Amino acid sequence: MKDSFSQIPQEKESDLPAVGIVILAAGASTRMGTPKQLLLYQGRSLLRHSAEVAAASRCRSVAVVLGASAGLLRNAVSQLSVRVVENEQWAEGISSSIRSGIEALNAGSQELEAVVLMLCDQPFVSAQNINKLVETYSLTGQPIVASEYEGTLGVPALFSRRLFSELASLRGDRGAKEIIRKYSQCVARIPFPEGAADIDTPEDYERLWEINV
Repeated sequence: MKDSFSQIPQEKESDLPAVGIVILAAGASTRMGTPKQLLLYQGRSLLRHSAEVAAASRCRSVAVVLGASAGLLRNAVSQLSVRVVENEQWAEGISSSIRSGIEALNAGSQELEAVVLMLCDQPFVSAQNINKLVETYSLTGQPIVASEYEGTLGVPALFSRRLFSELASLRGDRGAKEIIRKYSQCVARIPFPEGAADIDTPEDYERLWEINV
């Protein structure tokens, strides 16, 4: 069965807006008990998998935000066309990583129109999912394009440049969902039921292996 976006005509890549990606991977994985960023999925770590997906998308630049265990994780994304950003304030919460990633992308390009926020522990995100966010933003002009799963809206999600300052003003563990809720009337939705799967605990990881057996 084709999804609801299957009839949207594909735009030429040159017609698409300049969008960057921030991969949030700075957490300490306390519930997992080991850096979940390095757990294997399809023959490579979750962190490298997410970075490869981002790099394969139509987005212009990719920032990978590391924090806890940054020294251990850097090698996981070596030799990829991504910018590694070390967030020394990672313990303050996910908001500090959002700020770090957006600042890094802005420093590299003042031309970015929007940014996609994604997590390294959502294994079913694909380059096609990211491209749909960008294409939908281009077609609708909505300042937010979010993934929809299990009755909620969340990441991966795209935010227009005009929301960068609001994203930067987040504090603690307040993340992108807060901005999505605040501007719920201005959100384009993309169905992505697989987005509900994230890897936080050993049980989550066991289920992932069961799915992929």
